[in-house]
Amino acid sequence: IIAYTSKSSTPSFNYVIVGAGSAGCVLANRLTEDPQESVLLLEAGPKDRTLGNVRLSWKIHMPAALTYNLCDDKVNWFYHTLPQEHVNNRVMYWPRGRVWGGSSSLNAMVYIRGHGEDYNRWQREGAEGWDYDHCLPYFRKAQCHELGGDRYRGGSGPLHVTRGKTNHPLHRAFIEAGQQAGYPFTNDMNGFQQEGLGWMDMTIYEGKRWSTASAYLRPVLTRANLRTEVQCLTTRILFDGRRAVGVEYTQNGEKKQVFAEKEVILSGGAINSPQLLMLSGVGNADDLKQLDIPVVQHLPGVGSNLQDHLELYVQQQCSQPITLYKAQKPFHMVKIGLEWLLQYTGYGATAHLESGGFIRSRGGVAHPDIQFHFLPSQVIDHGRVASKIEAYQVHVGPMRSTSIGWLKLKSASPLDHPIIQPNYLSTDTDVWEFRECVKLSREIFAQKAFDPFRGPEVQPGPECQSDAEIDAFVRDKADSAYHPSCTCKMGSPSDPMAVVDPETRVLGLEGLRVVDASIMPSVVSGNLNAPTIMIAEKAADIIRGRPALGDPGVPVYQPGSLETQR
Repeated sequence: IIAYTSKSSTPSFNYVIVGAGSAGCVLANRLTEDPQESVLLLEAGPKDRTLGNVRLSWKIHMPAALTYNLCDDKVNWFYHTLPQEHVNNRVMYWPRGRVWGGSSSLNAMVYIRGHGEDYNRWQREGAEGWDYDHCLPYFRKAQCHELGGDRYRGGSGPLHVTRGKTNHPLHRAFIEAGQQAGYPFTNDMNGFQQEGLGWMDMTIYEGKRWSTASAYLRPVLTRANLRTEVQCLTTRILFDGRRAVGVEYTQNGEKKQVFAEKEVILSGGAINSPQLLMLSGVGNADDLKQLDIPVVQHLPGVGSNLQDHLELYVQQQCSQPITLYKAQKPFHMVKIGLEWLLQYTGYGATAHLESGGFIRSRGGVAHPDIQFHFLPSQVIDHGRVASKIEAYQVHVGPMRSTSIGWLKLKSASPLDHPIIQPNYLSTDTDVWEFRECVKLSREIFAQKAFDPFRGPEVQPGPECQSDAEIDAFVRDKADSAYHPSCTCKMGSPSDPMAVVDPETRVLGLEGLRVVDASIMPSVVSGNLNAPTIMIAEKAADIIRGRPALGDPGVPVYQPGSLETQR
């Protein structure tokens, strides 16, 4: 069936990329490096600058203002999960970027790659050629680290990465307390040694958020072979038989079509990419038939294998007035805002998540499975409620949880959000790991380094001691770390649940790829923005037919003994 109008009147490009987010901006940049390739980049949301001005869009570009967009649906898809049975039937809120830069324009700007073993595991899971030796060169290619390049860090890529500048005494106390508790200091958790506590890398440059829109898209907008469209919702992929030939989208209430001479590339992220596949007839045939969507390709893996990270906050009152509590008072907020607007410096120029770390939950675990982000402040309800007291907190959660979820279409309408079922805390292992997270965080907060600052525990609170009480606290307070992934799993064509092959091509179809966090075979041990950018850098070379970069035998830290927890 040819499901589109006459070709003559419809624009066409070599590549049509759906989604100008963390992956789409990278692809738009790299694919237009070849002047003979034309690219159309479609984005459902707006540009990330009002009238082209950073200051007018301060809610995106001021690092400290990050909670504004997390709670606002102007540049955010504003998703919600089904009620979660194992966390007191709570409905979880999932912000996702709907703007140039995607979630890299909303996130907390933490640059974490995950562990080398995550990528070796991907290869074992069927993502041939995506082992650490073949991913590290693309992390380097993307990155321009302020400390310069080495075997692990990139020194000349478009993505600026910096360390925190506040040198806050509470960040120093957290790192020192980790060492007092017996964990190593790591001078680069994205380099040789992930394990330990140390200073975090951030995608902040010259005091401003450095999203993929800033790093990759805006510098190439003048290229004649790149066209961008905003405020356009892609509603379906157009097929000629088994070949994707374009997409249909709505813009200003008008239905439009565009053709791809070579390929349609989906970079909508872990929710939108599987949703668009299913709306277009690619997914579980039984589910599609129930919604009267004609089946183009039966791929039961579309929308399955959903993985995310959950986290919670362990909070301690601070006995000295040095947290960010005062900075959140209106007078100080105005002062901080003005300094940032004038000079891009001061407390507005950081997200304040400047220290953190990775540890193992128990002996026998091969590499860290618990992550910390430390904050010299108190966050309540995703930052939607102002902090009430002088307090500091650590965000903590397991990195490789065993609960697997799914998402499905609610209806055949592209305007309806899909049904999201992460199945949080549905396994005993996950419950046990979270209990350990609370105990191990408390132990770090109890070290000598915090003696000058420690007030009473705010959360979970001194009355919460037994395993049952801790488990109840976890059920009540655990929340998404906003890392949805793995819903269009990359794998070998013989894997019945795989959606794309290791070249990122959708199985059983032609001219169609998915390149974003949805193709991860399994979630990595850390935040997802850096890995998503790496995926897009590597996929760009695959699409352009360039030889894959590799760096064989990169050394990765091994703890002295795996028998002990630290």
